[in-house]
Amino acid sequence: MALALTPLHHKGKTATKAASTALLRILCAHLAVLLMHASFVPPALAQNSAAPSSTKPETPTQLNAAPADPPPDDPESMFPHFKDTRFWLTGQANFIFQTHPPFHADYSGPNSLNPNYEKATSRVMTLYTGVRLNNSTELLVDIEEAGGSALTQGLGLAGNTDLDIVRNPLLSKAPYLGRGMIHKVFALSKDKVENTRSFLSLFNELPRRRLEFRFGKFSMPDFFDVNSVGSDTHLQFINWTTDNNGAYDYAADTRGYTVGLTADYEDRNWGFRFAEALMPKVANGIDLVYRPWQVHAENFEYELRHGVIPKKAGVVRLLAYTNYANMGIYRAAVAQFENHSAPVPELVPEITNHPWHITRKYGFGINLEQNLTQYLTAFARFGWDNGKTESFAYTEVDQTFAEGLGANGAWWHRKQDRAGIAFISNAIKKDHQTYLADGGLGFLLGDGRLNYDRENIVESYYTLHAWRGIYLAPGLQHINNPGYNRDRGPVLVPSFRAHIEF
Repeated sequence: MALALTPLHHKGKTATKAASTALLRILCAHLAVLLMHASFVPPALAQNSAAPSSTKPETPTQLNAAPADPPPDDPESMFPHFKDTRFWLTGQANFIFQTHPPFHADYSGPNSLNPNYEKATSRVMTLYTGVRLNNSTELLVDIEEAGGSALTQGLGLAGNTDLDIVRNPLLSKAPYLGRGMIHKVFALSKDKVENTRSFLSLFNELPRRRLEFRFGKFSMPDFFDVNSVGSDTHLQFINWTTDNNGAYDYAADTRGYTVGLTADYEDRNWGFRFAEALMPKVANGIDLVYRPWQVHAENFEYELRHGVIPKKAGVVRLLAYTNYANMGIYRAAVAQFENHSAPVPELVPEITNHPWHITRKYGFGINLEQNLTQYLTAFARFGWDNGKTESFAYTEVDQTFAEGLGANGAWWHRKQDRAGIAFISNAIKKDHQTYLADGGLGFLLGDGRLNYDRENIVESYYTLHAWRGIYLAPGLQHINNPGYNRDRGPVLVPSFRAHIEF
């Protein structure tokens, strides 16, 4: 396979850097004002949780400490959601437009972000359905359609700017089964806690101490690594490594779903959950391997609902995972290339140039959120994986650190509005760096060369509640060293999101 490196002109480099610097100064100024005002706000209304599901273990605003905050407001929808019924029928539509001006690039490879001006619009539309069969069992089925396009077809960034994109543009645009699962609850105590009905649970209340099982098709971030202000592309951030732990290579097909079983034990102030799930055949593949005795993933998470600031609600989540799949080893791929010993000789290292064999990848994560005031919540994530094994299911990140703030519009008397700002720093291990520097391609990255540095991202957004279930959100992302390459960037990506809750 011949390697093509494309030299590029530096047109627009000075203007882009100047605009980037000015916009970053504005964001920093806004953040400073936000923090200065935080300590003067009297407690009145709760932080609005915008997590994709309110049925995940109770949020800090619901359970922890004294004084307890009132329950968060649910997003307003176009039509009312009935509470006293065993059925569920809602929907959503999410449209994200993004663009970027020309940026500096000394060279480009097959998997580089396009340095010339481009624009793209993604869409995800979902129909959520469910039926409660009895007081402890329910059936949940979601039908989804995803399409549109991504900047450079989703290539060139570890922290991609749009989590809604379809990573394989050749996939069918026809509707498909997103989630389809059975949810069973076993009561371990007689006392109950209120449960906010949603597409992941239809129960009005649940036993405070309980064991929950789910079996079927689902997305792992439905239940793991959840964060109330940094997990929802509908109303919050949209970068892959802001909404999820970038080093969490969770089991998923191209569309982000897997098939498996989850078990979740919940008590008053803590919970523990486990998932066994299927892995894809190839990196970023749409087909799962239905041989769980060979190819499988285990996920573990402990959650402690306790803040680190006295009398302020918070959550600490500790994550661990391990994957077994037909994954390549970066050091082996580089050695084959340098020794010309690959089964099929290549001009660059090729991570997939190996016979079928099962290798192991594992990693850990920490997920923190802490209420600062009734209106302001801070969050942080740290993630690490072993880095020697091929990035396979989510993105090409071996270590990540993210921190940010989410604000509730009740602060400025618009309780359905939201705003946030976050900083993310992603990295890869030495073997992964060498592979890319020698011209190897991952399923997302490959500039043909690599002058390595961490990929650093600043993201901000403001979600405006326009009318009923209609939400509009301008956003901005600034990316230094896209694809971990100091020879490219920085990149400025403005966005505009239109979201409708039915």
